Amino acid sequence: MSVVIAIDAGTTGVRSRAIFADGRESISSYREFPQYFPQPGWVEHDALEILLAVRQTLSDVIAQLAPLPNAQIVTIGITNQRETVVAWDKSTGVPFGRAIVWQDRRTADRCTELLPMLATVRTTTGLVLDPYFSGSKVQWMIKNGQAPRSADLAVGTIDTWIIWNLTGAKSFVTDPSNASRTMLFDINSMHWSEQMCETFDVPLNSLPTVVPSSGRCGVTQSFIGAGDKTEINIPGGITISGIAGDQQAALFGQACFDVGSSKNTYGTGSFVLMNVGTACPPPTDGMLTTVAWDLGSGKPTYALEGSIFVTGSAIQWLRDGLNIIDNAAQVGPLAASVADTGGVVVVPAFTGLGSPWWDPFARGIICGITRGTTRAHIARAVVQSMAFQTRDVVEAMVKATGVPVTDMRVDGGAAVMDIMLQMQADQLGVTVVRPKDLETTALGAAYLAGLAEGVWPTLQSITDSWQLDRTFTPEPSAAAASDYSQWSRAVQRSLNWASNTH
Repeated sequence: MSVVIAIDAGTTGVRSRAIFADGRESISSYREFPQYFPQPGWVEHDALEILLAVRQTLSDVIAQLAPLPNAQIVTIGITNQRETVVAWDKSTGVPFGRAIVWQDRRTADRCTELLPMLATVRTTTGLVLDPYFSGSKVQWMIKNGQAPRSADLAVGTIDTWIIWNLTGAKSFVTDPSNASRTMLFDINSMHWSEQMCETFDVPLNSLPTVVPSSGRCGVTQSFIGAGDKTEINIPGGITISGIAGDQQAALFGQACFDVGSSKNTYGTGSFVLMNVGTACPPPTDGMLTTVAWDLGSGKPTYALEGSIFVTGSAIQWLRDGLNIIDNAAQVGPLAASVADTGGVVVVPAFTGLGSPWWDPFARGIICGITRGTTRAHIARAVVQSMAFQTRDVVEAMVKATGVPVTDMRVDGGAAVMDIMLQMQADQLGVTVVRPKDLETTALGAAYLAGLAEGVWPTLQSITDSWQLDRTFTPEPSAAAASDYSQWSRAVQRSLNWASNTH
């Protein structure tokens, strides 16, 4: 009974999942960790709290597997929130301050200063100049004294931090899918870019070794746990054989192996990725070019990506900020309790707008409120904004590539909402396809690790394990078209709201 454990270190919590090769129901464990907002536009995590959640969930899953006499843990795959960056001291293992999260906007002005370099940045890294990416965050850490420059300085994304700790400081690695999100990596040569590191004043020797997304890259220590009752002894440790950023992992978990196949993950944000094959495409307006994965063949697979910063976190805002709902599961029924939004439009640009706008100075707005507006109208407008933002991205992607989207595979927590997926189908004009397993990020990490170790021998064996839950067929209407027109007007009002002149 072969088992692959996936560690999915997301933006708000960590889930470890034991995935069985024979397809039986998985075993999982989840822990949230705190979010820190020290100033407007700043978002931070405590890397030690993330690590504790990893150790707790991993040891919990291993403990749940113990009563199964034939369960054999073959390997571990790791997937993670991307762009979030940690700096630490290699000699002590202690982080230098908090991790700066992908949503953080503190380096917006620095990115504006670098705009004359945009063409070089686009060609070299596939990215745009935006504080979303790691490079300017690392520069801020070093320039402001948070991360002192020394031979012991280690800088990495969350995957690197987790692997370094689980292997007892023996593996200091990342994979191309994560490296390609730092703005420090040349996606053409598949090496760290000396020019970009010089631009952001990041020492090359502080960065991890880049290894394939699928392939053995380390072995855990024998003892796994949080130093408490969850301590687990695994003689010889467990191999770590898969690494991918969360969105690329979801693309892999959705078995999007053919050129043109695409998916959208509705998580904290939403991310539309399209497989564009093994040739690195030229820069595309409004889109990012990213490394999807490298299976060790020497030819990476690339993807076009549209990054939407706020979707699921807007539902958290309804719960925690406005107290409109008590838990996230209530938003679907509440949104469905009214026939429309009553003219209300919510643009959830809480941390700027990503694709296709790339405006770090955009801010969230609510338009069209009247005395008759209720919490149900606002909830429905938030749900609707998820579909609208995806349409903006897909239309830009199709325009850039000339490749039509024939259907859209969806996953992530918000994909349970039938009302939202029907809105999505109506707005895109294509069929929306939901799999039975919505946690495709973890699946992708497991598949990458299992592929390296022969648990799944081929890509076709992974494709064969993908299972359909439901399809949503588009039902175009004049109302849907009018709603999108109103949305477009509202977006224009949100742009450049918090510009550096304010």
